[in-house]
Amino acid sequence: MMTPDRPITDSDSETWWAAVADRTLYVNVCGVCGAHSLYARPFCPVCWSEDVSLRPSVGRATLYTWSVVHQNAAPFADRVPYIVAMVDLAEGPRLMTAIENCRPEDLEAGMELVLDFRDVGDDSFVVPVFVPADR
Repeated sequence: MMTPDRPITDSDSETWWAAVADRTLYVNVCGVCGAHSLYARPFCPVCWSEDVSLRPSVGRATLYTWSVVHQNAAPFADRVPYIVAMVDLAEGPRLMTAIENCRPEDLEAGMELVLDFRDVGDDSFVVPVFVPADR
């Protein structure tokens, strides 16, 4: 049974989440048009080719936008305040994630970020997060 703060994986996403558990973030790369995309899926969202493969991200991003969450219900109530953000990966795709080890007042659109990972819960579930590059 999945807990409320865990994604439900399927045959398309299980490889992606297994890589995250090993602390690697993958992006889809299309063998026909070269587009990079998220999330893992069996086709390219640009040209619809099925010639796609997962490749490791370089782990760098820039901050696009964010929101500071001050109130939330279980299972996230013990994490407030926290920063939810959209980041642009160096490869191009935009990813919703969390920004950690950063005060909200230090955030700036376009700031450089690097990939990190957070262990969640007793079963060591792993999620990708980002931290400021200058830390």
